[in-house]
Amino acid sequence: MDGHELKEFIMKKTLPLSMEFIYQLFALILIIIVVHAAYVGIIRPNADAILERQAAMIEKDKTLSTERSAYVLIRDYEQEACFILMFWALAIMVFKAVTTIRHRTLIERDLIPLAEGVRILPEDTRELSREIQALPPYQRNALLPRALLAGLQRFSSTRNVQDVADATHAYCSAENERLESELSMIRYIAWAIPSIGFIGTVRGIGDALGQAHQAIEGNIFGVTRSLGVAFNSTLIALLISIVLMFMLYQLQLLQERYVLETEAYCEDKLTRHLHMQ
Repeated sequence: MDGHELKEFIMKKTLPLSMEFIYQLFALILIIIVVHAAYVGIIRPNADAILERQAAMIEKDKTLSTERSAYVLIRDYEQEACFILMFWALAIMVFKAVTTIRHRTLIERDLIPLAEGVRILPEDTRELSREIQALPPYQRNALLPRALLAGLQRFSSTRNVQDVADATHAYCSAENERLESELSMIRYIAWAIPSIGFIGTVRGIGDALGQAHQAIEGNIFGVTRSLGVAFNSTLIALLISIVLMFMLYQLQLLQERYVLETEAYCEDKLTRHLHMQ
């Protein structure tokens, strides 16, 4: 089995893409509804009330300094988009983390029950393969059972221990590449969030410049409000990006450990017990 066939086999045996796509789609729709409802019903009404109160206070006293409110800090459309993307990325990461943890529990099981010192002969591979194939489908499609089956089948056909080690290593390497490639959407979201924040910065500065004549006449509230949009959107976007990248690296670490532990399991429970007679 060459590298191309191996990757195709892995994609067929892992969780169907359609199921994950449906999960991501419904998660995005639900997050948009919930976040937008929170903005329409809670955040923007409170922020507008605070801004109106501050405008009235500044109108009476030009030297009055206003306190910053969390509602005002996150009220604009750019911050809303950033929160939607953040919660969507977190939902995707939770799905992947739960799948990895569920598959990782197989490492704690003795899928090849052998006493210490017992050797596996080529004639034993069929019986051991049947025991692994008897696992439920969601467990059988995990990396560890697939790598063990590939190693047993390779040993049955070639009777070469090095070929078995190469087969299990190839499966683990291909799985690691697959998991890495599936994180591309999360990386794109982590990149897009600061970009949306910068869009808010440009929009706020543009609005402030459009109201420069009001500042000349003494009414600076409109200018400061627009500048607040500029700085608030960038601040929130950068904070969200920091949190998201931390969670992404934690997920990547979990997946890499899972692949490494699987490869070590194959070496300890399978490869070192093989004997060619």
